[in-house]
Amino acid sequence: MSLGSTAVAPPRPGVSPRRPGLAATSPFLRAAAGDRPDSVPVWFMRQAGRVLPEYRALRATTAMLDSCRNADMVTEITLQPVRRFRPDAAIFFSDIVLPLAAVGVDVDIVAGVGPVVAHPVRAPSDLDVLRPLEPGDVPYVSEAVASLVRELGQTPLIGFAGAPFTLASYLIEGGPSRSHTRTKALMYAEPALWHDLLGRLADITAAFLRVQVDAGADAIQLFDSWAGALSEDDYLRYVAPHSTRVLAAFADDGIPRIHFGVNTGELLGAMGTAGADVVGVDWRVPLDEAARRVGPGRAVQGNLDPAAVFAPSDVLAAKVRDVCRRGAAAPGHIFNFGHGVLPESDPGVLAHIVDLVHQF
Repeated sequence: MSLGSTAVAPPRPGVSPRRPGLAATSPFLRAAAGDRPDSVPVWFMRQAGRVLPEYRALRATTAMLDSCRNADMVTEITLQPVRRFRPDAAIFFSDIVLPLAAVGVDVDIVAGVGPVVAHPVRAPSDLDVLRPLEPGDVPYVSEAVASLVRELGQTPLIGFAGAPFTLASYLIEGGPSRSHTRTKALMYAEPALWHDLLGRLADITAAFLRVQVDAGADAIQLFDSWAGALSEDDYLRYVAPHSTRVLAAFADDGIPRIHFGVNTGELLGAMGTAGADVVGVDWRVPLDEAARRVGPGRAVQGNLDPAAVFAPSDVLAAKVRDVCRRGAAAPGHIFNFGHGVLPESDPGVLAHIVDLVHQF
């Protein structure tokens, strides 16, 4: 879609229509389209859960992936921060590996570790489990999105998915990795296997996002958490074509496509050209410089250091103002952290940040 357009494509038969007129009235959607709403819109990555006592109480006896498969729980967890913080968008509560589990990958979320894959990818035969994802594999997703669209009123809902490279890293390493050694070794030594793997993951990711969009999600964000481990050349050669494939699947839906990665300052331009309407920026690059790297015609999202919530109130306010001033260098700016909310954050401080941002 054109960054300056707010037109919404008509839904396909059997697809839930999005809320009429929201693209023209929502500060979040307007900023994503390169417009300047009356105040800077704000939401927080990982705002759905983590810091809220009501989230912890709700999930006390429920495993992470099980909570993602319960439409009522997903709806409630997604709404909790909207009630608390009054952000300009809600983010769909899910997990990055949920679509892998849905197609049959033996993966679990281990407390204190993260996603752990029982049988890592080592050979072409290991790809057999990666069958296409069908809507019937994730009925709880479409049910939860439809429920949220009814509940959110004029607050947009952002669909959520992990990018092919990040999913591939979990599959190859068997879990989280700091060095991504096995991932890069396979990428360099077996490019045919690599591109087969990422091609399948791109299809699974696009299908997972398609379920959310067809149920009524107003935007999507593609998280490439580990892309910052790559050089720009490697990103362009081995990763960008597959992220492009995911984002291109929604080019005609009339919704913003956000692309975010951690430690990706050197990749910002490449991530924009992969098909993003909005490029998410971590806290390591000032937003005005990030806007220059991203190039014209794209909005930016970010990028307060999540640890700033622990600063004295005057220091925090100065940092918030600085991010908002620098964000004005881009066609549109959506305020966010430069990564997810830290679990130790005070919910009251998050609500205060929203108030500060809305003064701009």
